Amino acid sequence: MRKSKTLRRNAVKPVVAEEKCCGATSVWSWTIYVYWFIILFFIASTFYILGRSHEFLHPARPRVVIAEQFVHTHEEPLMQARDYVDMAKTKLREGNIEDAIADLNTAIESDPASDTYTMRGEAYMQLGNYQQALNDFDIAVEKDGLNAMAFYDRSLLNTRLENYEAALSDVNNALASQSMKPREGSTLRDLYAKRGQLNLWLKNWQGAIADYTNSLARTEGKISAGVYAERAEAYTALGELENAISDYTSAVRIISEQIQAAPTQEERESQSSNAMAYFEKSAALNLKLGNIQTAKSDLESAFAISVAISDDESTERIQNLINGLNE
Repeated sequence: MRKSKTLRRNAVKPVVAEEKCCGATSVWSWTIYVYWFIILFFIASTFYILGRSHEFLHPARPRVVIAEQFVHTHEEPLMQARDYVDMAKTKLREGNIEDAIADLNTAIESDPASDTYTMRGEAYMQLGNYQQALNDFDIAVEKDGLNAMAFYDRSLLNTRLENYEAALSDVNNALASQSMKPREGSTLRDLYAKRGQLNLWLKNWQGAIADYTNSLARTEGKISAGVYAERAEAYTALGELENAISDYTSAVRIISEQIQAAPTQEERESQSSNAMAYFEKSAALNLKLGNIQTAKSDLESAFAISVAISDDESTERIQNLINGLNE
């Protein structure tokens, strides 16, 4: 009996011990979970706060801002090119050709426009660098097949190089381009006059007369006395002396109307010298027609001009011609 009670106590003790052990384990496990929950909460909170702080300090930039920056970055070289072209224009007017070319080089690097090549070609032509000028005019017309100014400038260059056929082809293209796509700095009046001059040099008298007549019929720009005088040469070559005399008279009239507006004394003297030459040519034609008194009147006008501009050589020559008529 005593033995059985002992056995019962012994049997119960492990159960009690196990209950205490299990209870302690449950409490410990629950505490660990709480601690881990708190730790994870603080970690999450820390990352959240850091993330918000970073967003506040470095806010995301909307796409439209990036797009605007791209547009400005894209447009900036074009604006710079225009600025360099404007600076080059100023330097060309001042006669600073080499610095103008440097500005045009910079403009072409960012915006290789046809007009910029044309301007640089003009600058090279002023320096006498004809090959480089020709290269630039070639590129200009390749980039814009209706660039009348580029065709006209290349025509002037080919004229200097005495390549008259090429110059005539260029001025034909310039006329067609100006008719379809008018540009500032070039007028149909000037283009017709230029083609008339080329036809005159090529001895295409009828073509020259037609071009000069078209030039004089235009309303844009200023009438040139030289156009009348050159048409007179074509009339003279065809034997139409009265038409030639009429054109020389018109050339002198244009000079008399424009001479006071000449910007310099040198320009006024140059125009006066041209008028003197036209009077002499008119006198020679009047002599051929037997108009002695009219020829003498022309020579007297030429003599007065020669005295006014202090051209002693011409004064002596014309005086001798007048004396010959008086005899």
